[in-house]
Amino acid sequence: MRDDQAGARTAAVGDRGGVPDGGRGTLASIDLLSGGRLTVTVGAGFPGRFGRPLCTLSELPWEERFARLDETVALWRALWDGADSFHGEILRLEDIPPTIKPSRAGGPPVWLGGATPAALARTGRMYDTWLLYPPDPADYASGLHHVRKAAADTGRAAEDITSALFVTVRIDDDNDSGRRALPGAVPPSGLGGRRLRLPQGERRLRRPAQRLHRVPQRAP
Repeated sequence: MRDDQAGARTAAVGDRGGVPDGGRGTLASIDLLSGGRLTVTVGAGFPGRFGRPLCTLSELPWEERFARLDETVALWRALWDGADSFHGEILRLEDIPPTIKPSRAGGPPVWLGGATPAALARTGRMYDTWLLYPPDPADYASGLHHVRKAAADTGRAAEDITSALFVTVRIDDDNDSGRRALPGAVPPSGLGGRRLRLPQGERRLRRPAQRLHRVPQRAP
């Protein structure tokens, strides 16, 4: 039995422009091919000078990015459930042709990456998991509290929302190689970063996947 999941880094959905393709079959196909192991992580893009140019290139209003993201996810879920139309404030579609059905009823879980108060509230209202990046212990604790409060305010149970953490892991053959690589592997100061050492016996595991499965057990 396989317990590993298939996924990717957070996708800024609004930057793609047009009618989102994921709900039309791409994500459903991956979920089907993976046997229901797909996890989808989305975000509205980086703020300011990082994200605005992408919206401009996609000819999408910067001010609509949050609403467009939420409606895109709602559209995906509607299509995965077999809907043939969708009526949102921004996205309005009629006579949608049949799409590939995902492996799971309702489709794969959708995570939201974000740290603003609005992102926390939206996660609690409609997303399956909150993903914070870059991580800071204090921000994580307070953010998760706000996510769960928003969920409770809309009638969702706390256990309906799971939490996740984005970490970058580097695996080397020995301590010295790992230490030499750390200056370039650890995020710049202010973005968060923590060194995690695995015991010698675990570093002997040949397959990277075997080592990675031990990381959550060693994380503080």
